[in-house]
Amino acid sequence: MAAKDRPNKLAFLSMPAPASYVAGLGRGASGFTTRSDIGPAREGPSAEVIAEAQARRGEEVDVDPEQFQDPDNEYGLFAGTTYEADDEEADKIYEQVDQNMDARRRARREARENEELAKHRAERPKIQQQFADLKRGLAVVTDEEWESIPEVGNLTRKKRKRDERSFVVSDSVIVGDRARTEYETALDPRQQTNGGLETPAENGTITNFAEMSQARDKILSLKLDQVSGTATSTGLQTAIDPKGYLTSLDSVVLKTDAEIGDIKRARMLFDSLVKSNPKHAPGWIAAARLEEHAGRMVAARKMIKQGCEQCPKNEDVWLEAARLHNNDDAKVVLANAVQHVGQSVKIWLAAADLEHDVKAKKRVLRKALEHIPNSVRLWKETVNLESSAADARILLSRAVEVIPQSVELWLALARLETPDKAKAVLNKARKAVPTSHEIWIAAGRLLEQEAYAAEKSPEQRDKELAMVDKTIEAGVRELRRHQVLLTREQWLKEAERCENEGAIRTCEAIIKATIAMDVEEEDRLDTWTSDAEAAEAKGNIGAARAILAYALRVFPDKKSLWRKAADLEKARGTKESLNAILERAVHHCPQAEVLWLMWAKEKWLAGDVPAAREVLERAFVANSESEQIWLAAVKLEAENGELDVARELLVRARTVADTERIWMKSAVFERQQGQLTTALETLATAIKKYPKFAKLYMIQGQIHQQRKDFAAARASYAAGIKACPKEANLWILASRLEEADGKSIKARALLDKARLANPGNDVLWAEAVGVEERSGGAAQAKTVLARGLQECPSSGLLWAMAIWSEPRPTRKARSADALRKAGSDPWVLCSVARLFWAERKIEKARHWFERAVAASENPADTWGDIWAWWLKFERQHGTPEHQEEVIKKAVAAEPRYGPTWQPIAKDIANTRKSTREILELVAAALH
Repeated sequence: MAAKDRPNKLAFLSMPAPASYVAGLGRGASGFTTRSDIGPAREGPSAEVIAEAQARRGEEVDVDPEQFQDPDNEYGLFAGTTYEADDEEADKIYEQVDQNMDARRRARREARENEELAKHRAERPKIQQQFADLKRGLAVVTDEEWESIPEVGNLTRKKRKRDERSFVVSDSVIVGDRARTEYETALDPRQQTNGGLETPAENGTITNFAEMSQARDKILSLKLDQVSGTATSTGLQTAIDPKGYLTSLDSVVLKTDAEIGDIKRARMLFDSLVKSNPKHAPGWIAAARLEEHAGRMVAARKMIKQGCEQCPKNEDVWLEAARLHNNDDAKVVLANAVQHVGQSVKIWLAAADLEHDVKAKKRVLRKALEHIPNSVRLWKETVNLESSAADARILLSRAVEVIPQSVELWLALARLETPDKAKAVLNKARKAVPTSHEIWIAAGRLLEQEAYAAEKSPEQRDKELAMVDKTIEAGVRELRRHQVLLTREQWLKEAERCENEGAIRTCEAIIKATIAMDVEEEDRLDTWTSDAEAAEAKGNIGAARAILAYALRVFPDKKSLWRKAADLEKARGTKESLNAILERAVHHCPQAEVLWLMWAKEKWLAGDVPAAREVLERAFVANSESEQIWLAAVKLEAENGELDVARELLVRARTVADTERIWMKSAVFERQQGQLTTALETLATAIKKYPKFAKLYMIQGQIHQQRKDFAAARASYAAGIKACPKEANLWILASRLEEADGKSIKARALLDKARLANPGNDVLWAEAVGVEERSGGAAQAKTVLARGLQECPSSGLLWAMAIWSEPRPTRKARSADALRKAGSDPWVLCSVARLFWAERKIEKARHWFERAVAASENPADTWGDIWAWWLKFERQHGTPEHQEEVIKKAVAAEPRYGPTWQPIAKDIANTRKSTREILELVAAALH
């Protein structure tokens, strides 16, 4: 009964098909034709029937995307039209409208979508979310609990067929398994034929491979001993070196089949070559070398012997034959060679090289000279073998008789003769070879050598040295008369060579005689200056000095030339030579203040204060109204403690010169002496005379600020800003005054006004950033810094501040940006050096510090802070030599600027301190 009540699952087979039913349509099988389709068949439902059925089921009607397509144009109805500018503009307008509409609804739409998504996730969470708490609970499951979890069985409730197939085991497996534990007791036919095993083992013992290895080594050692001759029992004695035997084995080249094939092909080619052209010497040489490469020395010698027979007049064949034979056979070969090519210098020299005895070498070379008396090389080799100067002199005398055109032999003979005879030799050489400039230069060097040889009076030495100049001048004239025209560059090279070999006066004489050659009159100054700089760069100081001396004789009133000559003497010369140059300079250019000041400073640095005063007195006579000379005199007296004299000089200077800088120095002098009231009075008078000089207002404000009179200081800075609104330092001092008075807001406002009056000034932006940092607003400081970089994108000062305002991980990237924008700025280079310093890359940091201080064209314009950073770096990682080198360079540069340098250098307490002391103070203040 229960079976009858159960519904029949196959009842649908007897039901009629739906109106829209197509067999196989669901699986895409309605497109093929079967045998039953042939003949009358039922048509499929039409499109209207299918649409009606889909409407009844609630399905949307599919829209054919190509129903509106032009049947003649598969790309659309409007594809062939021209897309004009109006169409593009319309598309942009519609696109902009769509974007605006979308932007208006975006916020509400996104909020609604997020809300619907959250609601959907709450109603139908993901399986991952459903089991998240259970997953977290697995963290506390122990290993025992995990192992006790039962295995999952078959939960599908489906019966699975068991695979009950069986397979027959192969006979080979059964036989192999049976014979695995059995022992074979019979011999096979091969063993019976040989009488047992091929390698019998006595008594069934196991082979000892260690003893076999020892026996092999013993046999090899015995063979080596026999070959080396140590085993005297056999009577074998050879010349083989036992230590070099294995090394010689390593040198054996094993040729591959390809190499052997190449050698065979090359041998065939060379055989064809020498047979077709037996008089071609290079073919014989190449064929012999091929046999040598193949290791067939006998065949190589035989081949080259045939070459010597075929080409007896070719020296290269004979030389190759000598090379392929041993020493004794080579002598025989070369003896035959000189019978055929007795005029070959190479043959005779090769024969001399084969001789190991000096006497034998001499004998060969003298025999060669009998055959080839005009060979310079043979004469030189023969002379070099002589140990006695007298014998060499005799040979050279004979050589110059035979070969009078050889300059080398004449010069060698002159070097071996005494000075008097050397002159006669050079005179003969000059007559024999009138076109040689080397002989004239040698004559000049001989005269110079004579002048410095013995104890002579200065007058006599100068007279003999003057002969050097005359000799070189005469030589240049004679060479020009014989149509020998050397260029300026060639003469300069000869002069530099003379200087490098110690003939300074000859070098100067050559330059005097030839420096004006091939130079246009209007280009002389520039050409000679560049020649002097090039010579100095090469290290030829004598040549550079001679070029400048000649230029100064032609242009004695050129201040730049005297300055360059003085700088050369200061860097490479002595104090005496520097004083001599400066004395001549001020004589020829008395109006050049810088030359007077250099001379006075050198006297002062040498400790000769009276001489410095005398120089300045002479400078006053020539330049009575010179501001620099007056101020130098004041500084000299003040530094040496003569304060009253310095004050008197300032009073006279204000009367005679009456410049704004003298008034300023007067006020500074009084301030340094503590006479603040006198300084203020001087400043008041100076401001009336020079109201546009900003430094007067700065000093006046600083004195008031020093006296804690903020109102008066504020009034001074305000007056200065009104008179000089373009002076950035005035604005900065006024801002710092307000900041010192606790009014940061007013300081900020002052800097804003300053930037309006001075747009694009990076110093003002840097000060504004500093104000924000000191007031504790780091974020505001970064904002101001970003605005400053927008207005001054190439400011190295701002980029350096930007690098250090970044966190440590991003500083390197910021420094790369700074190098792209301001790669040659000293502040950026110094910041990069400090970054390498922080990474402990010592050599790179030192290199970048050097670049930073060399970035300024004028050494005085270098920032003192950068020198101080470099010194601080060397104090931590450098040697005492590195530290001293940095200090010397900084003192020579005399830096004057820097955010930290200037306040320390201009502090009243550091008035008389040297540059070295200021540098140490600044390095200690940096952090």
